[in-house]
Amino acid sequence: MGTAAVLNREQRQHNQEKESLNLFNSTQTVIKEALDNLGYPNESFELLKEPLRMLTVRIPVRMDNGSIKIFTGYRSQHNDAVGPTKGGVRFHPEVNEEEVKALSMWMSLKCGLVDLPYGGGKGGIICDPREMSFRELEGLSRGYVRAISQVVGPTKDIPAPDVFTNSQIMAWMMDEYSRIREFDSPGFITGKPVVLGGSHGRETATARGVTICIEEAAKKKGIELQDARVVVQGFGNAGSFLAKFIHDAGAKVVGISDAYGALYDPDGLDIEYLLDRRDSFGTVTKLFKSTITNKELLEKDCDILVPAAISNQITIDNASNIKASIVVEAANGPTTLEATKILSKRGILLVPDVLASSGGVTVSYFEWVQNNQGYYWSEEEVSTRLRNVIEDAFRKVYSAAQNHHVDMRLAAYIIGIRKMAEASRFRGWV
Repeated sequence: MGTAAVLNREQRQHNQEKESLNLFNSTQTVIKEALDNLGYPNESFELLKEPLRMLTVRIPVRMDNGSIKIFTGYRSQHNDAVGPTKGGVRFHPEVNEEEVKALSMWMSLKCGLVDLPYGGGKGGIICDPREMSFRELEGLSRGYVRAISQVVGPTKDIPAPDVFTNSQIMAWMMDEYSRIREFDSPGFITGKPVVLGGSHGRETATARGVTICIEEAAKKKGIELQDARVVVQGFGNAGSFLAKFIHDAGAKVVGISDAYGALYDPDGLDIEYLLDRRDSFGTVTKLFKSTITNKELLEKDCDILVPAAISNQITIDNASNIKASIVVEAANGPTTLEATKILSKRGILLVPDVLASSGGVTVSYFEWVQNNQGYYWSEEEVSTRLRNVIEDAFRKVYSAAQNHHVDMRLAAYIIGIRKMAEASRFRGWV
């Protein structure tokens, strides 16, 4: 690898770590505000502002060329006062400790919002799975489980898929854990293939949860979803399923984007065609000449804007230019705190990430319950239960925002942190 490439990689890593630190600090800021709003003492914040446990592991993997490569992995367990911790494992070259810590705290908030008996957890490995073989990925997945096996389990901490991980990787991890513990443990991990105890509806759960939030937000704003103009920034797993669900509901998807650019058509895009042409990483815009930038797409005219890509997309620099009446965050942290205040003052209804993207952990909980019962539900039953949970959570957050005279983000944190703060108090921790 050339010097310039190494420097570019190091600069990207530095920028990602700085961004993750900002994400971690902003999460702490809103948690503090939520606890103050609820009247909890500073000791509660001191307990909840950091994960209870943060494990760093080194994972040796024999590569296809015969060499041994050492990977760094993390597992963060934010708080287990309510129950076992729960959260995904991501494989990504820019994974870092601050990001994993912040995301475990967000998982706590999501679980509190949808009233699950979990605290938040998160894991990650610094790697680029796009440059690894199937055999190398299996070795890395099994090595990670061996490294963290003492702190995870069906009643301790339950992993799940995340960025660049999938049901196959979850299957390898479950198999490795079952070998270590010498008994079958489907409840150790969620997001598994259905034949290994996975749940129907898990793959599309996040997108369905976002869709339900869009439907509820549209009702509050008096917008008919039929023919509503929707922009979806991001066309990966969540964004692509979401675009299809919204399109099938009769809305007009006027814009989508991926890592290489964006497409916008005020008359509506052919979503079925785009879904058929996208590659395995969710990219499709390279097939078109008349593309615009992601930044330009955010400021295009629409009724509903769904950032479903990466963090820090709506900032103090462009919040005043957003033309949507509703912003629903399908990505993690796409709107900064300063931009949230601007959108709120402009009367734009913002549905925060911890609420909008809680469908995934909800169906993961359903999978865990089914594993524990040994009784499995139909996809229709999973879908009905998911809708009931998300609609109830949306109503609670919207009511809290009205009653406390705060924006939806702070209201979601108030609802999300209350259960954990109460459980910690009853246990006598604070």
